[in-house]
Amino acid sequence: MPILEFSLQVLLGITSLLLTLLILLHKGRGGGLSDMFGGGMTSAMGSSGLAERNLNRFTVILALAWFVSIVALGLITKFQGI
Repeated sequence: MPILEFSLQVLLGITSLLLTLLILLHKGRGGGLSDMFGGGMTSAMGSSGLAERNLNRFTVILALAWFVSIVALGLITKFQGI
């Protein structure tokens, strides 16, 4: 059980960092954090609909993996004392 818990904690850490990165890569919709890093360039470069859809898909899949790892860690912690 400690190996599973450790691997879930590593998965949680990696998915947290990647999820933060993917969220910051999204195209801003009016003066958000993405505009701080050159908003004029990102609007011209991020105009591809396919790239934005793929970024959305990766973000949703990663968010689901993040959620599952948190729930699994919570269940392991809850039932560890039994």
